[in-house]
Amino acid sequence: MSFGTLNYWPILIAATVSFAFGALWYTGLSRPWLAARDMSAADVERARAETGSTPLPYILAFVAQLVMAWIFAGVLLHLARGGVPVTIRTGLISGAFLWLGFVITTMAVNHAFQRVKPSLTLIDGGHWLGVLLIQGAILGWWGA
Repeated sequence: MSFGTLNYWPILIAATVSFAFGALWYTGLSRPWLAARDMSAADVERARAETGSTPLPYILAFVAQLVMAWIFAGVLLHLARGGVPVTIRTGLISGAFLWLGFVITTMAVNHAFQRVKPSLTLIDGGHWLGVLLIQGAILGWWGA
């Protein structure tokens, strides 16, 4: 499946695998994440009881990962057209650069003004670094 010169199968796979990574990441770091938010499990349950259980945040997260993978594939395509071969290495380096240049910088600013604990920035920032490295590896391996 492709549209123009982008192949959408690796985009879909990259989004799916990075979404699964997020589930594992936050499951494993749920207690430190709650502590960084000054929340308890009881707070989460209370909020869930008040607002109801909705899949909307998960749907939004998956759609966001699809958009990220699609844009990332476009970045790799532009690099390829400029003569940079699309490889796993290129994907990983590009993912790290995108994270450093756009993701962690905006998160750090937002979190600083929101006055959240630095540990929240580390946990959330680590998640997005993992997402971009996974997506870069998959897109680079497949050749986007």
